[in-house]
Amino acid sequence: MIFKKVISSFFLGYLCFSFHAQHIELGPMVSNSGISQTFKVKSTTIDSSFIYYTDTINLPFFDNFTVNTQQEYIPDFSNPLTESELFYMLLDESTGLPIENGVYFTNQITFHRYVDLANDTYSDTIFTPVNAELADFSSFPVVYSPIDLYPPYYIYDTLGVSDISDTIWIESPPYYQDSARQFFMPVADSTKLWIDDYTYHNYRFGLNPRTLGVMTFDGLDENGYPYAIGTANTNYADYLTSKPINLEQYDVSDSLYISFLYQAEGLGDVPESSDSLILEFYSSIQNQWFHIWSDSGTVVAPFRLVHIPILDPNYFSDAFQFRFKNYGGLSGALDHFHLDMVSLKSTEYSDTVFSDFSFVYPINTLLRDYTSVPWDHYKSSTDNQLTDSLFISLYNGSDTPENYLDGNINIFYNGLNEGSFTLPGFVLAEGEINYFPLAFADSYHDLTGGYEYDKSLSGLSEEFEVLTSATAQFDNYEPNDSIRFTQGFYNYYSYDDGSAEAAFGPTGTQSQLAIHFDAYEADSIIGIDLAFVPSVNDVSDKLFLLTVWEDNNGSPGNVLYEDDVFSPRTPIYADGQNIFTSYFFLDTQKVAVGTSFFVGWRQLDAERLNLGFDRNIDKSNEILYSVDGGGNWLVSPFQGSAMLRPIFSTGMDVYLGVENIVEMTNEVIIYPNPAQEIINIEGDSNLMGRKKILLDSFGRILKETSSNSFDISALNAGIYFIYVPELSSNYHKVIKR
Repeated sequence: MIFKKVISSFFLGYLCFSFHAQHIELGPMVSNSGISQTFKVKSTTIDSSFIYYTDTINLPFFDNFTVNTQQEYIPDFSNPLTESELFYMLLDESTGLPIENGVYFTNQITFHRYVDLANDTYSDTIFTPVNAELADFSSFPVVYSPIDLYPPYYIYDTLGVSDISDTIWIESPPYYQDSARQFFMPVADSTKLWIDDYTYHNYRFGLNPRTLGVMTFDGLDENGYPYAIGTANTNYADYLTSKPINLEQYDVSDSLYISFLYQAEGLGDVPESSDSLILEFYSSIQNQWFHIWSDSGTVVAPFRLVHIPILDPNYFSDAFQFRFKNYGGLSGALDHFHLDMVSLKSTEYSDTVFSDFSFVYPINTLLRDYTSVPWDHYKSSTDNQLTDSLFISLYNGSDTPENYLDGNINIFYNGLNEGSFTLPGFVLAEGEINYFPLAFADSYHDLTGGYEYDKSLSGLSEEFEVLTSATAQFDNYEPNDSIRFTQGFYNYYSYDDGSAEAAFGPTGTQSQLAIHFDAYEADSIIGIDLAFVPSVNDVSDKLFLLTVWEDNNGSPGNVLYEDDVFSPRTPIYADGQNIFTSYFFLDTQKVAVGTSFFVGWRQLDAERLNLGFDRNIDKSNEILYSVDGGGNWLVSPFQGSAMLRPIFSTGMDVYLGVENIVEMTNEVIIYPNPAQEIINIEGDSNLMGRKKILLDSFGRILKETSSNSFDISALNAGIYFIYVPELSSNYHKVIKR
């Protein structure tokens, strides 16, 4: 369920709960995989690069960030409006013309030396330099600097000795004629309002926004990477700059106001009091930016309204601009500010209403408990697995009560509408006759009485497009009154929406994290998808063991699988929208689980491993952790979902390279395994009289024997190892039930 409107003191900030000096922690991220889909390599030369000229837009200016209105810049060499200019590296200083191509130079003074052996003297004649202009191709406009260039060699002659002349060349002379072509292309799209893309357009970081979508300011650049990784530096970070706006036909008497909503922290990182969000105006007449407004960091609060008149005549030109920027930490997704509902228009001072009707949050699933389940499991289920409490949050931006209308949900498969639901307007309006003015309306809807995703489809995985609409009886911004998502069925169960707002995990050596799942049917797991995200401290070299537990009355019980302590895992950071990494079980094992089980890890290092944490869907009751070896299990105090997904054995296994392999060895056979009392050891070699060692999962020796069995009845349930040192260095895993 998406977070409700009440902001409790529990929710404010990142919290840290202690248990025996160990914790489960929630912290900020230092990169944003949702942004970094394509890393933009910054060239060291302008050659073949583009400079773009944006169009000028007119009033009214309005952006509620339901869609991304940042201008895209796509180079197009074939565009008939594209122009270019060729620049040469070396120009003759006197003529301004390019110096001859194919000739190399040095800026060292070179000469012709004449050696007089008879008098033991020499004399030098310095070569005449070429007075040139040297270009700097690192940026535009190209700047030329004067330089004296010489031939890249020395000549030595001996007087009185005919036909003997030595030429000594300078290795790799640094200067030669080169060129760079700079391209220029206009872009004109009146639906795009901003010229830069440093800020992050998203639907997940704002807390109770008025509409779908906000623009987020933090310490990450346009590629989702820190401006200054690993530092404590603060400075100006993200910018959001409007296109030039034509205000030439306006003056002070027209009552132009810029209005916007902003929020500190939201579902992100709380900014410090020294951090700030800033608004600046640009005067093209004075060619200067001016500070207009700012506010400092604070803990999360409802979105605040700012309403500022434009009064200076210097702003009423054909190229007025405004921009927002933030001041804060540069080392990650830190010190968040969120912007919404930006408007510039002619209005009254008292007109501060953004009259719109909108969804507040996206919908991510129609399923009861999950955002995705294995298609094999869904189509085999005899129950209706759709939710009986679909949460929908709406906001009526009108300053008067508005009549409700029924909403609807339409489901499409391969473009064809195959099912629908009606959302009663009376329920959407919280059981009232009208939507209250300037108010949120939250409702829950039972979808179990009608359509189900078509279980007869035969694919290994399936996807359905879901379109949800809701509106009121007044004109509003249409993109806000409908939302679309893809309901995917693959080979895993997931609680999360695929996006991380924070990093979390337990701390302390041997601490454990366990996520509970209720599967539609008993089956076998082949691995776990984990979404680790970079945080303040790099933990990519820290060790953990994948673990699967039985359910023991709502807590992790017997261990069904755990990685060998000699083959631990480390967090892997993956870029892109899908930031999960698949960790398959050792030796491609398939681990049988019932309909209720836990998956997670036991960590061998004390540091938090920084699993991605989705703060938009609350499944905190399914997150358990232990800091005392599993003796006590605690429920996570943080509202959200762990970005961890158990991967089930399905028809997709063949594409994952997973086989049903039974490990055999010619040296040792251990049975029964799993066992409760006696473990027997047999092999082709004569094992009687040879030393056998029983170790726990930490590598500690528990027992030694020369017989061919171990009594393990007194041991706790878990994973152990048997080692026969006289035969080989192999460790053989056994499971105690």
